[in-house]
Amino acid sequence: MQNSMRPNEKVLDKIYVIRSQKVLLDRDLAQLYGIETKRLKEAVKRNLSRFPEDFMFVLTEDELHNWRSQFASSKSLKMGLRHAPMAFTEHGILMLSSVIHSELAISVNIQIMRLFTQMRQRIMEHSEVQEKIHLLEQKVENHDKNIELVFSYLDELNEVKPAENRKPIGYKN
Repeated sequence: MQNSMRPNEKVLDKIYVIRSQKVLLDRDLAQLYGIETKRLKEAVKRNLSRFPEDFMFVLTEDELHNWRSQFASSKSLKMGLRHAPMAFTEHGILMLSSVIHSELAISVNIQIMRLFTQMRQRIMEHSEVQEKIHLLEQKVENHDKNIELVFSYLDELNEVKPAENRKPIGYKN
């Protein structure tokens, strides 16, 4: 049971953004589940109808090349890949729990779903902060414009000279 719960950092390190989606690759999931990649792919192929394109996709040659070039120093990448890996989105990982039946896979899936939820919450918090900053920037910009307007009015008042024919106001000595 001690081996069933992986530290969050290990899982987070395996999440990649491919095709603008956060995904985990088949080899990483297999490692987390404690099974061979070959067995994971077999389970997926037997249940291919459960994995539409938005749940799972196979990396293209260009995507694979880009992925390899980004992580060329990694020890795990020095091993050759015979086939392009499958990339699983959050929904695909959830669907994997219905085709891979092991206690370890279930506990890992629960952990992964919690991580995806935490990531979404952080993104939402981040976007809320960005929105507040944007509103503050707009207010500051408006304040700058108002201050400039006040200074221009002050400059106009300083430039106005009193009329020469004007009768002085006040008491006579």
